[in-house]
Amino acid sequence: MADDDWQLDASDGELLVHTGVTGRAAKMGHRLTIAMNAWRATVAWTDGEPTDVALTVEVDSLHVRKGEGGLVPLSGPEKSLARSHALKALDADRFPQIGFHAGDIEKTDDGYRLNGTLEIRGKRLPRVIDLRVKGRDGAWQLSCRSDVCQTEFGVKPYSMLMGSMKLVDAVTVSFAGELNGLSRPRMSF
Repeated sequence: MADDDWQLDASDGELLVHTGVTGRAAKMGHRLTIAMNAWRATVAWTDGEPTDVALTVEVDSLHVRKGEGGLVPLSGPEKSLARSHALKALDADRFPQIGFHAGDIEKTDDGYRLNGTLEIRGKRLPRVIDLRVKGRDGAWQLSCRSDVCQTEFGVKPYSMLMGSMKLVDAVTVSFAGELNGLSRPRMSF
């Protein structure tokens, strides 16, 4: 690792998972916002441009932040139960980390396209992430969103009431962060 590589963690931004609900009884379910509270990323730089990105997320750090919809507000015990179901579906004991690695990075009009591999439950699949970057007043604002189909990685979406209510297969992963004091002289956005 070079001295000018960026080291990022949860203090630099927010990594969230957003779920949806489907089925005949979908109105009973909650659309969850789940925070991944322990993650770390390394960004390697060469000649003022990013050349490699590696992200590791600790699965056990997931925390159900809120639930929208449903017949009644999501309670504390229900958040704990949802967390338990998510850890079981992700098989967190056997696969304690989720990873993303991109060694092919292209500059775009508003940031970078990260061509890499996403690993969940030991299964690796190609993934393209469009990272938006804004530089302002010595700070870098980073953001991205990407849909992930759980079943592609062997994750069975949670269901109940004999399948009348279940999580939508595609969850949306979002990241938003701001980095201060890190500069790259050739970056211009």
